[in-house]
Parts: sequence; C-alpha cells; structure tokens
Amino acid sequence: MRYGENALATIAAVKEKLAALQAGLPAGVELVTMRVRPNAMTVATIIAGLLPIMLGAGSEVMRRIAAPMVGGMVTAPLMSLFVIPAI
Repeated sequence: MRYGENALATIAAVKEKLAALQAGLPAGVELVTMRVRPNAMTVATIIAGLLPIMLGAGSEVMRRIAAPMVGGMVTAPLMSLFVIPAI
C-alpha cells in the first residue's frame, strides 16, 4: 500500500468512526496506533537497504538517488500517520 493510499484509508476509517458517534480525536489516535508498527517496519527495511548504497556501496548515480529516497521514506510516514489525520 502506498502512503497516499494509507492516508486515504485512515481518513475513511476516521469518518466511519465519526459516523458511529465516536469522538474525532480518540478515533484518529486509535487508527494511527494501529498503523504505526507496520509503517515503521516497512520504512526501516527500506532505509536499511538504501543506507549501504547511500554510504558508498554503489555507483555515483545510485548514491545520488538513495539520499532523497531515504529522506522521503522518513517524511512520508510522518505525514501520513500524524499530519493527514490531524487535518
């Protein structure tokens, strides 16, 4: 599941909880806590695979690609887990 889809699924689930008369903040917190571990494990695995490339075990082109990918893999889960549900 891509991060955009994850954020959309979180928003849809919060709307379902709100329709079931559950308060907004507890519904969001409950759904985010369910998604933290799978997202963290996925991101950690991808970053662990990219770090050797970024630190020199690849061609110059691959190093230039790996650095922004690591940055994106750090910021995308934070956005989809914390910022999007807060909106």
